[in-house]
Amino acid sequence: MVNQVFALGGDLPVRRLGFGTGGLVGPGYWGPRGGRAEARELLRTAVERGVTLIDTADNYGPDLAEELIADALHPYGEQLVVATKGGVVRTGPDQWHVAGRPEQLRAMCEASLRRLRVERIGLYQLHRFDPSVPAAEQLGALARLRAEGKIRHIGLDTVTAEQLRAAVESVPVASVQNAYNLLDRGSAEVLALCEARGIAFLPYYPLGSGALTRESAAAVSAVAAAHGASPGQVALAWLLHRSPVLCPTPGTGSPAHLAENLDAASVRLTPRELELLDALTTVR
Repeated sequence: MVNQVFALGGDLPVRRLGFGTGGLVGPGYWGPRGGRAEARELLRTAVERGVTLIDTADNYGPDLAEELIADALHPYGEQLVVATKGGVVRTGPDQWHVAGRPEQLRAMCEASLRRLRVERIGLYQLHRFDPSVPAAEQLGALARLRAEGKIRHIGLDTVTAEQLRAAVESVPVASVQNAYNLLDRGSAEVLALCEARGIAFLPYYPLGSGALTRESAAAVSAVAAAHGASPGQVALAWLLHRSPVLCPTPGTGSPAHLAENLDAASVRLTPRELELLDALTTVR
């Protein structure tokens, strides 16, 4: 039986299969994708289906995804965790730069608090380490925000194993968000560190930017057919089976695709099926 719940930071339980909000904004994470009413309904449906982890960022839109979450779900239920990110400034579609000075991170966090209409953010992730600012200063800014009660847990986005090892020596790290999926296992070393330390791993591109929603490999097709499932559902189920710390948050703007993604939690893979999927040629 696959455990469907993970405790972020050891004390904040969430359903492992969550919902990402990148699909609620326009191409390149810029501007709106569709109507606000449709986005709000999709968020409400996700929560009604049992989602308790919603992943977003201040630069999705920018600002728009956080505003949609608050419009749809505030006041939030006790079990709902909204994870957001700061440290990146978006200037256009697929155009962004890092901004990791302590005063910038504080201003971003406080702006997210206002947009989400909360006094404390459950999980606040540094979207990227700023190479022009010492890592200790960036982590220190997050630690101070945590000490002030403005964030509950600290996470890191797109980190190397070396960066993670160094970070956990100075701050409690509750989550990591790196690319990881059935065909891209380049962060295997980071995943192993997360497993050893009880850190949640929120894999971005869990469906390979859409590649894994199609018939991408014979093994995926065969497993999908055996379960009456889609290739995308098999890819998500594989993540849930692969490691107990993996907490995928696939995003979509489609109600049908949302239902398909969430139904992946009911796909139970056999040991033989896992062997077939594990053996797929991957990008490392």
